[in-house]
Amino acid sequence: MMISEQQIQDALRDLIDPNTGKDFLSSKSLVNVRISGNDVELEIRLGYPAKSVSQEIRSLVTNKLKAGLPGLAGATVRVESKIVAHAAQRGAPPISGVKNVIAVASGKGGVGKSTTAVNLALALAAEGAVVGLLDADIYGPSQPTMLGIQGRPESLDGKTLEPLLGHGIQAMSIGFLVDAETPMVWRGPMVTQALTQLLNDTRWKDVDYLVVDLPPGTGDIQLTLAQKVPLTGAVIVTTPQDIALLDARKGLKMFQKVNVPILGVIENMSTHICSRCGHEEPIFGAGGGERLHRDYGVDLLGSLPLDIRIREQADSGNPTVIADPGGPIARIYLEIARKMAGKIATQAQDHRAAFPKIVIQNT
Repeated sequence: MMISEQQIQDALRDLIDPNTGKDFLSSKSLVNVRISGNDVELEIRLGYPAKSVSQEIRSLVTNKLKAGLPGLAGATVRVESKIVAHAAQRGAPPISGVKNVIAVASGKGGVGKSTTAVNLALALAAEGAVVGLLDADIYGPSQPTMLGIQGRPESLDGKTLEPLLGHGIQAMSIGFLVDAETPMVWRGPMVTQALTQLLNDTRWKDVDYLVVDLPPGTGDIQLTLAQKVPLTGAVIVTTPQDIALLDARKGLKMFQKVNVPILGVIENMSTHICSRCGHEEPIFGAGGGERLHRDYGVDLLGSLPLDIRIREQADSGNPTVIADPGGPIARIYLEIARKMAGKIATQAQDHRAAFPKIVIQNT
């Protein structure tokens, strides 16, 4: 008896995608099913990049098919990723060349937000996405140093800027345009105008995810981004310390008030690992990210240790995901990036680009 497509769907109906928490059927990941006798060929099309775990997902689906279809002779499972634009808050026009914008924010400084942002961007790229990184900290840009990029961006038309490349990702920062020791003695309106220009006047090239490294706090830059930039979602970086959590709650509530989805919380410096003996100790407290998850219903994307190598690698221009791609800390960044992108994949799509523009001309 020949296997039917309905039997294949039934066999995979309760198989959960480990990165989205949803089954492959309801997420419409099961496509291009072909049946030849008792041989099956199908594709699992993911809405997020998953290069490092594609073989794991392939094995997961194949084993489930074999277990659920006793008459199966052979199964060919392909795993592909197709990243599309997802809906943002109303009133914010799309950015040319960018599908999704992710804000990485924190309520206060000193929680490792910029280091987290650059490693998340590099992790998304390592998983197969086209990634851009915007350093939105006008007063204290750090991404040029962390990405090891020197030089100034070119302008081919005299109006727009070409992003600089670092470790395979497109980057833009005010730090590329001014000397490192030049202080930005600007008031709020000038800062927000500079951010808007960096964002919209950069010629981003087919970017799947633009990661925006925000300055700490809930001031002019954060409000401008939340109100005028099409944010697909925001990620809050905090430490377990009570003081950091107080400010993280403020940042979280700010994005909620302007209807920007919270993709999750990242708990940085969750434990300290001694560089000499390897002893692990929660010097900033414990369970802070879990409390935010419990109080506000936001996902805890992951926890990162306070490890001297993270700081050393970022300062050298080779962040952890690049310096030690197979190491345990890089694997945490990759897992967080997949969960974050998986959360985006479950959101409504942005179909504005599919609608034609009506132009009225006098003829």
